[in-house]
Amino acid sequence: MLEISLLGLFFGTIGTTIGGIIGIFLKKNSNKFLSFILSFASGLMLAVICFDLIPEAIEISSIYSTVLGIILGIVIMMICDSVVQSKFNTQKIASKQAGLLKTGIIVGIGLALHNIPEGLAIGSGFDSSTELGFSLAIAICLHDIPEGISMAIPMKNGGMSRWKVITCVILSGIATGIGALIGAIVGNISSQVIAICLAFAAGAMLYIVSGELIPESNSLYNGRMTAIGNMFGFIIGLLAMCIS
Repeated sequence: MLEISLLGLFFGTIGTTIGGIIGIFLKKNSNKFLSFILSFASGLMLAVICFDLIPEAIEISSIYSTVLGIILGIVIMMICDSVVQSKFNTQKIASKQAGLLKTGIIVGIGLALHNIPEGLAIGSGFDSSTELGFSLAIAICLHDIPEGISMAIPMKNGGMSRWKVITCVILSGIATGIGALIGAIVGNISSQVIAICLAFAAGAMLYIVSGELIPESNSLYNGRMTAIGNMFGFIIGLLAMCIS
């Protein structure tokens, strides 16, 4: 059980950490480039929502459990957004920096929530077989890399120091280890509970895409590259889902 938790922790943090390191060392800071990265992340997340989380939730449970989970995820992210926004209202930060930093924080919270059902999948996979557990862990690790980038870039350009960004990225990945521990403990947990967890993550990510990434990318650069980034991210996400 400890071994499964540690494996989930390793694979969950390594992908987001690699993405975070790439994000903080990217030198190009133009509004056009930042807008492209944020819209790319939104397209990638949409692909995960549409082709991974929601279909899996519906398959193992029902449409009603899935819709319930999505609504819960949206509501929780709305509450988190309000709390973060209230903190920014009490601080004097340049408007562009404030918007980027807030987006990075909200993305980080959403990814942490999204990583818990990923960890559940890893833990349950190892319960079934070592091969399944490792294949799930590697697939999750690979698609966590662009998610780490999407979290790190707005944080860095929002004025957060590199070490703080890396710390936040690692903390987001730790949620996978927590999920793996839960999955290892409960084994074949109720399919309805797993479905709600997956749909909850989908709802949280849907709010991030609609309420943070797309509006922020459009405010940074209102041009064709924003739409191209979104579509490119969606296609890459679709390919990643098919390969994994």
